[in-house]
Amino acid sequence: MPRSVILAAIATLALAALPAIAAQTGDCKMDGMMMDMTPKGDTGPISMAFAHANMVMHGAMNITYSGNADMDFVRGMMPHHKGAIDMAKIVLTSGKDPEIRKLAEGIVKAQEGEIAEMQAWLKAHGQ
Repeated sequence: MPRSVILAAIATLALAALPAIAAQTGDCKMDGMMMDMTPKGDTGPISMAFAHANMVMHGAMNITYSGNADMDFVRGMMPHHKGAIDMAKIVLTSGKDPEIRKLAEGIVKAQEGEIAEMQAWLKAHGQ
């Protein structure tokens, strides 16, 4: 399947969630942590897609800590990297600047590789 079709599908899925995202205003409590869910600045589709990626990333990074620095680092960094990938994919579907698009492509490749490395580490350590 052509990459442009895949990216268009990702963008379509992200944009389909926008009405629900736009309806989320005010504070949201996640495991005792307050997060301001009010969209800041522009509330158009691209901005809302970034806001959604940010919200998902921060929610997933809100892990239960184990006290094991290595484990907690890996478990927190995986959603952080996934958030970077999600934001880069928004740029790849909507961005215009060739330099930034190239940067986004590199981020997707690098972060996917690091996530795979971290998943392998977790598996090797019984997680």
